[in-house]
Amino acid sequence: MDQRQRTGLAGGILLIMLGACLLFVRMSPDFQALLPQNLGWPLILVGVGALLLVIGLISGNAAMAVPACIVAGIGLILNYQVATGDWGSWLYLWALIPGFAGLGTVLAGILGMNPSRSIPDGLWTMVVSLALFLVFSSIFGGPVPAGPYWPALLIALGLAELIRNIFFPRRSSSVG
Repeated sequence: MDQRQRTGLAGGILLIMLGACLLFVRMSPDFQALLPQNLGWPLILVGVGALLLVIGLISGNAAMAVPACIVAGIGLILNYQVATGDWGSWLYLWALIPGFAGLGTVLAGILGMNPSRSIPDGLWTMVVSLALFLVFSSIFGGPVPAGPYWPALLIALGLAELIRNIFFPRRSSSVG
């Protein structure tokens, strides 16, 4: 991919991200209340994440999508906490951070970094992160309780991991 294509791709992705955020805000009046009027400091982290993504696209380093998504995701978590004062939510929201890394891995795969491996690995990381979020949210009184059956979620996750490793084994990469 040449410089012109990467720049166009970066611009397109930024426009999509900006449009999606603005559309989400317009469609969800409850979410608008969470946004501070002065766009507080946590949203600076979201901007830094977007900047990391653009730098990665312009330089041709698709792997930059991973730290970009992690930084932006932490910024979104902190923005929620600043807006609501719900600092105790960190007890379960931390479990979303591996999911942000998984999202970055999927995005890196879409941008050309070994898509046949990056996309499935990133999706799996997102699934595990979501399961951890649901478990810890249930334990610590978060917004998405799984009720008394949250241990069944861990069993299902373990079964899925077994099936994944038995039927879809990874090819070992040779170093050297």
